Amino acid sequence: MKPPSKNQVQRYLASISISGDYSKGKKKIQIEYFGLLDKYGKDSAEGSAEKNKDIKQLGYGSPYLLVYQEIFPSGKSYRKKAILSTMRIGHGFGHDYRADRVDNTVLAFDSWNSLPQHCKVWDIGAFNKKDSSLLSLGEAGEFFLLRPMIEGVEYYKDLDRIFRTGSLDELDLEKAHSLAEYLAKVHRSKKFEGPGQRDLYARKIRDTVGHGECIFGLSDSYPSQSNDYMRQGELEEIEKKCVTQRWKLKDRSERLSRVHGDFHPWNILFQEKRGKPTSKFELLDRSRGEWGESADDVCALSINYLFYSLRKYGEVRNEFLDLLNSFMETYARSTGDNELSKAMPLFYVFRALVIASPVWYPDLSSEVRRKIFNFSQNILDEGSFDYRKVNNYFRGVN
Repeated sequence: MKPPSKNQVQRYLASISISGDYSKGKKKIQIEYFGLLDKYGKDSAEGSAEKNKDIKQLGYGSPYLLVYQEIFPSGKSYRKKAILSTMRIGHGFGHDYRADRVDNTVLAFDSWNSLPQHCKVWDIGAFNKKDSSLLSLGEAGEFFLLRPMIEGVEYYKDLDRIFRTGSLDELDLEKAHSLAEYLAKVHRSKKFEGPGQRDLYARKIRDTVGHGECIFGLSDSYPSQSNDYMRQGELEEIEKKCVTQRWKLKDRSERLSRVHGDFHPWNILFQEKRGKPTSKFELLDRSRGEWGESADDVCALSINYLFYSLRKYGEVRNEFLDLLNSFMETYARSTGDNELSKAMPLFYVFRALVIASPVWYPDLSSEVRRKIFNFSQNILDEGSFDYRKVNNYFRGVN
């Protein structure tokens, strides 16, 4: 599908109500820019989407930016920036069918606005299969989300800087502390609904193992032949151990908590004040449901401290060990969650299969990949994770 035209976007924006605006159909829209986000300010052809880009480019790194004026009958006008995104059309990771992609989009629409400090979503709609016009639903093709553009600096850029310089600045530990405090606050919200609670928690654990986006789907994305970082049959072995972990966790429904579900450094945007960085942040792309296991969020972020340090030092030490300790100690102190360590192996393996993947990280050395596989095997065998002995988990396995 081709991207919608400028006129189609104008008609769509005029037809919806956003953020308490009840002038549906009465306001006028003037579009300043509609195109790829990363081309904004660089593209001389402002005002229309690039004609050579297929609609599947939307999302997954290629969101479209809308900069426009809302002009009301009263004469008042407001300048807005919004992001138009959908899921990329492709195969693998549980996104093969349109229904899979609609599932993710509707879940995002239903859950984003209830999470503190998360980017709001304004509308959900679909592209007409025939001409790419934007429908509120009707004759739907692919679905899309409309959300405000959030200003900020992605957290991974801080980690990149620390990787380059080998040192922490005055805000780095404070940011790790702030992220842990935030998760502790979010995870205090529990869901207690009798049988529904048990079913929802069991589903979270089951999906972490069997969903196309999670352990089994990631395992299927690896090369079919063994190589220098992975033994023959090792993925099958890891999958079986994950099933064992699932049966240990699935009835622990008292742990069902409010979660983000994809709490990694690319979804965390730290804010600036008067051009200076702060420890305040907003979030993007809440995923896989409003409720789940708190270990999911803790592992999604903390594995990046391990990953960056492995690439730099071959183990977890120095500034990345300081970040890991700050984050984990703050979270433990704030929650008193003594059972977290037993839930972490399953969710760490999920994230480990991402960072060791030749699909997601094609330039990673075989030595680092092997250590990530060692990490996965060792924490599954132990059945728990202790951050205070993190480097023990990278030792070779028989």
